[in-house]
Amino acid sequence: MKDQIKKFLNEEQDPKAIEKVTSKLQDILMKNEEVGYIAVQKKPALTVLPDSIVVTNKRIIICQPKNLGLSMNFIDYTWDEIEGTFVKENILGSEFSFSTKTEMQVTIDYIPKIQARKIFTFAKEQLDILKNGPAQSVINEEIAPSLIQESELIEEMETEEVNDFAEIMPTISNYAEPVTENSVASGEKKNSELTQDELFAKLQNYKKLLDNGLILQGEYDAFKKEILSLM
Repeated sequence: MKDQIKKFLNEEQDPKAIEKVTSKLQDILMKNEEVGYIAVQKKPALTVLPDSIVVTNKRIIICQPKNLGLSMNFIDYTWDEIEGTFVKENILGSEFSFSTKTEMQVTIDYIPKIQARKIFTFAKEQLDILKNGPAQSVINEEIAPSLIQESELIEEMETEEVNDFAEIMPTISNYAEPVTENSVASGEKKNSELTQDELFAKLQNYKKLLDNGLILQGEYDAFKKEILSLM
C-alpha cells in the first residue's frame, strides 16, 4: 500500500476507491494544492463504484467513477464559490451537502458518519480561513514581535524617567532642609526663647528664602505672623 493513501484509510474508506481516486488526483491538483481528506460513499447494497468527496486547501472535488471504473468524472467547487456546508446524519450513514453562492446545492449521501464529520470540520476550517483571510495570521505574526519590542522600549523609558526623577529628589529635599531644620532641628532655640534681635534676624532669613523661591508666600506669611507675635 502506498504511503500517500494510508492516511486516508483511518475511517473505513474503501482502499480500492481511495487508490483509484488518488491516482487520478495527481494529474488535476493545482500548484500548492494539498488533499486534506477523502470521504468514500458506502451504500447498504454492494457498491462497486462508490462516489468520493475530496477536500483540499483550494476546493471540494466530487469524484464519480464511470464506465466500470475505467474513467472518472470530476466536478470541483472552489472555496470562494461555497456559501455553507451541512451534515445530516441518518440511520444508514450521513448526507454531506454544501450550497454555492449561485444557490446551487450539492448532496452526496451514504457517507459514513465519522467521515462526514471529518469532511464537514475540514470544510468549516477552510471557509473560516477564507472569511478571516490567510494573511491575517501572517500579519499578526509579523506585528507581534514588534509590539513586544515596543512595549519593552516603553517600559525601559519609563524606568529611566523614574530613575532620573529619583536622582532629582534628594536635591529638592536639600533645599527644603533649611526651612524645616533651621527652625527646630540642630539644637536651635525655640522662637519663644529668642531675643528681639534674633527674631528680627530670623525674619530676614525667611525673607531671603522667599526671595530665592525656596519657600512659598503662604509659608513666609505664617512664619512672619509667628515671629511678630513674639516681638
